[in-house]
Amino acid sequence: QVQLVESGGGLVQDGDSLRLSCVASGRNIISFGMGWFRQVPGKDREFVATINWLGEATNYADSVKGRFTISRDNAEKTVWLQMTSLKPEDTAVYYCGVSTYASGSTSANEYKFWGQGTQVTVSS
Repeated sequence: QVQLVESGGGLVQDGDSLRLSCVASGRNIISFGMGWFRQVPGKDREFVATINWLGEATNYADSVKGRFTISRDNAEKTVWLQMTSLKPEDTAVYYCGVSTYASGSTSANEYKFWGQGTQVTVSS
């Protein structure tokens, strides 16, 4: 079992930056890809970014490419999502997850553990 705790969300202005953190406890996450997803009420959880187990390979949704950066430190059991040039359409609850695959995944169905989420609100 893995427990994930996200933090770093908040209310920011259009164009601002935020850095989300996801700290894991319990079972070691070193062998697993990790990902960030987001969700707004009434919609499915949407892929944002994923990173492989070594932190060498990443993949991003087109909507955040060039603005968001995912990274990880396996010794610290932590994954980050650096978000820059935030837009109102980035407003959502952001979740981190542990992938079934070492390479990570863009599908929420391929994640086995999730955190409780952190709210990001971008005002125009």
